[in-house]
Amino acid sequence: MTATSTHLEPAIPHAAVQAILNRLATRAMGLTGADIERIVRQARLKARREKRSIRYEDIEEGIRMDRPRVPYDLRWRFAVHESGHAVVHHALRLGPIHGLNIDSPSGGGYSQLGFTASGSDTLGYREDMLAMLMAGRAAEQIVVGSVSAGSGGSDDSDLARATKLALAMERSLGFGAIQPLLYRDDRDPTAVLDGNPDLAARVHARLEKALARAGETLTENRDRLDALVKALFDAQALDGKAVKQLLKHSDRAGGS
Repeated sequence: MTATSTHLEPAIPHAAVQAILNRLATRAMGLTGADIERIVRQARLKARREKRSIRYEDIEEGIRMDRPRVPYDLRWRFAVHESGHAVVHHALRLGPIHGLNIDSPSGGGYSQLGFTASGSDTLGYREDMLAMLMAGRAAEQIVVGSVSAGSGGSDDSDLARATKLALAMERSLGFGAIQPLLYRDDRDPTAVLDGNPDLAARVHARLEKALARAGETLTENRDRLDALVKALFDAQALDGKAVKQLLKHSDRAGGS
């Protein structure tokens, strides 16, 4: 009877596997389920053709979809913008942070943030949300010294979401400065604001106040902001656990 030896590949620790999956999930933020299925299928085919196991890089390349690399200065601005949102979100205790990505498939930066109303959807809570929405722009002003068009330009942009929220505070949530008990269902905010200069001025004043508050919060948390910007710039994608650990570390450092 001939003795044989079998070589076994060392098992990857579960924590390491989970970390890889978390990072891939963060890189894929903004993709649909069908997109993910296609990427995994193509990665498996590539691994089979090359007669090897599937690798992290196979999935990552599929997620990037041959997009050109983001230029250095633009990547830095994306990191500043998304870190601004995350730091204010954390400082105001709005809820969990699920991930940040500055190389998202849709282009630009992407923040996946959760919200917890803490049992009371008050004026203060809505004002906190407004400050968080304006925090990307505020971070650009503080760190870069200028702002980009990244806060606006589309119906799901920071400025669009903040404008709709501020308008709702004036017109349908009961927090308005004039006739707060009246409820109005504004299906076309642009037409409403363009046709009512006084209302537009009140909404804009709320946005200015939120921008100023975001700036103050970021200035008070500048060490956290700088640390998160650097980490996000280097990694391009950070899952919620990584962001939480970094902000907690900055909390301890700030308190020492």
